[in-house]
Amino acid sequence: MILSDRSLREEIAAGRIVIEPFDDACVQPSSIDLHLDHRFLVFRNHTMGYIDVRTDLTSLTEQVEAAEDDPFILHPGEFVLGSTSERVVVPDDLVARLEGKSSLGRLGLLIHSTAGYVDAGWDGQLTLELSNVASLPITLYPGMKIGQISFVRMTTAADRPYGSSEAGVQVPRPGWPPA
Repeated sequence: MILSDRSLREEIAAGRIVIEPFDDACVQPSSIDLHLDHRFLVFRNHTMGYIDVRTDLTSLTEQVEAAEDDPFILHPGEFVLGSTSERVVVPDDLVARLEGKSSLGRLGLLIHSTAGYVDAGWDGQLTLELSNVASLPITLYPGMKIGQISFVRMTTAADRPYGSSEAGVQVPRPGWPPA
């Protein structure tokens, strides 16, 4: 069952769901708007002829920080990693789903390829897989609304919630080598 605005506020007030920083104006009928952080991992594609997923790829990306009033320009066909500015904590009996804002999607901005699912037990910022599928560059401003997160109640609490060793994850992070 997807949580309504009332249920979201109740879960936040009880401290079960954490969105930090939290702004009540960002609560929608069945989701909460999230904002873009100022850090990006940019792929240095010129350093490799291809991506071998079995090798150490740490040299493939470079962290870039955008100033508050300075946009990060995402060019057509470009792919970078970003993150939400909010820390999100999901309790052991809920899962969450991150989706892009439709207004940005209509401009050609995708905020995830596969990382839209947030497991029970997650604690940290959310990685964004930002792609521009439009034919014009898109400006991304730190602090802008970038997506919305909804929460779904599970039938029982998870026996092994996600990442007790991952608590407080700060992103963007590449997540390789793959597990």
